[in-house]
Amino acid sequence: MVNLKQIAIVATCWSANRIDVFRVGFDSDLEHLWYSGTFSAWESLGGIITTVPRVTSWEPNRLDVVATGTDWAAYHKWWDGTSWNGWEDQDGRFTSELAITSWAAGRLDVFGLGTDNALYHKSYDGSWSGYEDLGGILVSPVTAVDWGFNRIDLFGLGTDNAAWHKWWDGSAWGGWESLGGILESEVITNSWGSNDLSIFGIGTDSALWWQHWNGAAWSGWISLGGVFTSVPAAVSWSSDRIDVFGIGSDGGMYHKYYNGAWSPTWEALGGIFISAPTVVSWGPNRLDIFGVGTDSAAYTKSWNGATWSAGWQRLG
Repeated sequence: MVNLKQIAIVATCWSANRIDVFRVGFDSDLEHLWYSGTFSAWESLGGIITTVPRVTSWEPNRLDVVATGTDWAAYHKWWDGTSWNGWEDQDGRFTSELAITSWAAGRLDVFGLGTDNALYHKSYDGSWSGYEDLGGILVSPVTAVDWGFNRIDLFGLGTDNAAWHKWWDGSAWGGWESLGGILESEVITNSWGSNDLSIFGIGTDSALWWQHWNGAAWSGWISLGGVFTSVPAAVSWSSDRIDVFGIGSDGGMYHKYYNGAWSPTWEALGGIFISAPTVVSWGPNRLDIFGVGTDSAAYTKSWNGATWSAGWQRLG
């Protein structure tokens, strides 16, 4: 696989006009800032983490963050609406970044690759389960998405560089399903609603490729063109709408959208980035994108439904 720019910043939204952003600090601590009309300064949440954190929110004013420590174990930290709780050791021994998702209030599901390259899972539903082995032999971190109550879909790259899919249907795990392709990036996933899935990856031609589940069948891989040097990012702010982003060969940010059909060309948003993009949406027709610039600072740009914000705002 080629050396693509990777995600360095993660973000989530738990209400309109609210964004929480996380990264690994220069001291390997967890750093956090938030947007609530304006951006705060970065704050340190401590710890010594060795992978880019992952975050989810199961309800307003709740945040759950996971990352691995120097002992390769999973660690969990959460905001309960009043304060940050300390780091909670969740054991395990992981060789990849973790994934976390929530399909209901009070529910968490955490995933990571073990030393045998199989996928391991544990859940929280008032108390933590132990780890279960979900099998597979994967060469990339997995991405997880929940499109409904008691539903999870997982995607990762197999040793054949094809996309592989596994799902929880509310009562049992399905087997690993090959979705084909030969990808150079991890698989990125997105859902705009019930029984809808889109997956994206960078192909051997450096173009972005897309595959869609419409509730009945997979579409097969479709090229969206472009020449990319990063893992892509995708988000939906309504049904039948997807916005995707990637870093081009010039280091700039590029954007394409689906609204019943894909926009014909890639839109150049400028900037020069050394990380893959991250994108979130806190409401209809709103987009906020983040990336790391050549000075190692975080930068952001937003779409308000009519125009992109001027330039890139430096967040430090």
